This record gives sequence, structure tokens and C-alpha cells, in this order.
Amino acid sequence: MLKHFSSKFLIAGPCSLESESLSLEVASQLKKISEKFKLPIIFKGSWDKANRTSASSYRGLGLNKGLKVLSKVKKDFNMPVLTDVHETSQVKKVCSVVDVIQIPAFLCRQTDLLLECGKRAQVVNVKKGQFMHPEDMKYAIDKVKHGGDAEVLLCERGSSFGYKNLVVDMRSIAIMKQYANVVFDATHSVQLPGGGDGKSSGERHFVEPLAKAALAAGAIGLFLETHPDPNNAMSDGPNMIPLNELDGLIDRLLPYWQK
Repeated sequence: MLKHFSSKFLIAGPCSLESESLSLEVASQLKKISEKFKLPIIFKGSWDKANRTSASSYRGLGLNKGLKVLSKVKKDFNMPVLTDVHETSQVKKVCSVVDVIQIPAFLCRQTDLLLECGKRAQVVNVKKGQFMHPEDMKYAIDKVKHGGDAEVLLCERGSSFGYKNLVVDMRSIAIMKQYANVVFDATHSVQLPGGGDGKSSGERHFVEPLAKAALAAGAIGLFLETHPDPNNAMSDGPNMIPLNELDGLIDRLLPYWQK
């Protein structure tokens, strides 16, 4: 289990916890990659995709089933796990299972949620809102720290200008590193929000060059979503890396990690 984030690490897994079998398949491959490259990996998966473009889109397994899957991944593969929370009432139960709790980008200013996570979590990964100046993320850290003594990571995932696209400014990594260790979300950063007729689209061919740039710019962690069959995934398929390509991608990215 990761105690401190002082050297390189990877957060990876499917966008949504679609099923136990899929989660275990992904976790098994991640464990092999971790051992092969001596790279600490945190398994991630969302039990609820609460901000889908359309109300009719698939959201996930739900809290209880999702935590059960994450518990099994953690036990079977001795791997730390991460998932999101959206409301203060969810934090205590989620923290009873996960090692890292994540604040979705759209919620990075929600004071009560940040306070509750600071109170109960060991580590909080706060995604920078698509609408936020990176310097203002120091206030998100302050809110977490007012709640308790959780370690905070800041996660860059691009900025939106409301035209179904995201742009990554690598200066944000240097700015946010003044306040906390920075993770780069390479797969959500290539998302085209709402660009798929009622759902988000994406350009996964830009994942690798953006990841290399972010690591060279000083990101200590990398966030990559992966799936055995992204084109048929329940959410964010166009952004995710095919599971059978992840090993090669990590091999090409390692030289860019600074630690």
C-alpha cells in the first residue's frame, strides 16, 4: 500500500466498474505491469458516473456493489484502490474501503465535500475543474486540510472553453506543484465533452504525447483509464487505452518520469 507519494506512480483502471469480472481482468494485467516495471499502481474504478452527458447514460454498479468489487481487487491483488465520491453522505462508507478518495473535477470547489474527505480519508486526489485557474487549487487543499490531515494530490485534466474540447496547458503542472504533488489525467484530457451525440467522445491517439509532456513537466503521477474493449465500454470508451496496449505505453513513458 502506498504511504507517501514521493516517487512515480500510476493510477489506472476502467472508467466505470462495469462488472466484477472486467475489474478483475484489468487488475490482473495492472499487477503484472506493476511488477514488470517496478511501478506502484493504484487501481481505479467509478461506482457511479454522476455527471454523464445524458440522463439515459449508464452510471455504474452503485455504491454497495462497487465497493464490494473494489474490496475484492484490493484483497486479491494486494493493490491500493481509488474511487470517487459526490456527496458528503458517501464519504465515510467509501473511506472504509479505499486508499485514495477522489473528488471529481466539477466538485473541486464543494467546501463541505472537501472538508469531509479531509476528515476521513488518508489520501485525497482532487481533480482540477475544467473551469479553474491552477493557482486557485491551493484553496481546495486548504479546505481538505481544514477537515483533517489527509494527504492531497492535485490532478490536471485539461481546461474547457465550452466548445466540446479540452486544452492542456502544461504550465498548470508547474503552478500546482507549488502546493502539492501533481497527477496528470492523460485519458480524460483527450475527452471531447458532449462530442458524441448525447455522450462524450475522445481522441485517444493524443494520450501518449500529452502524457510524455506532462511527465517531463514534472507530474509525479499519471492517471490512465484502460479497458479490454474500449470501443464497447459503458463510458468514456474513446479516451481509454486498450488493455493489451498498456504495457507498451508504460514502457515508452517511463523515460519521461523524473523520479
